[in-house]
Amino acid sequence: MIARKELDTLRDLVYVLKCAIADVEADLDPAIDPTTRDFKAALKWLLLAAKPLAEDQIHPSPSRAA
Repeated sequence: MIARKELDTLRDLVYVLKCAIADVEADLDPAIDPTTRDFKAALKWLLLAAKPLAEDQIHPSPSRAA
């Protein structure tokens, strides 16, 4: 089981990552000829959005802990 607060936090983090992906896809559209600076900014934004999800954010709720 997962605590409601942790589930809400996880959903928020996933939403931020989805937004970052959409932003990067738009910013790096080949039709607009992105620059190296654009690629660096996109990577920075993706990392900023993804790192919290990669960290250990979810813990068992106390009622399920051993």
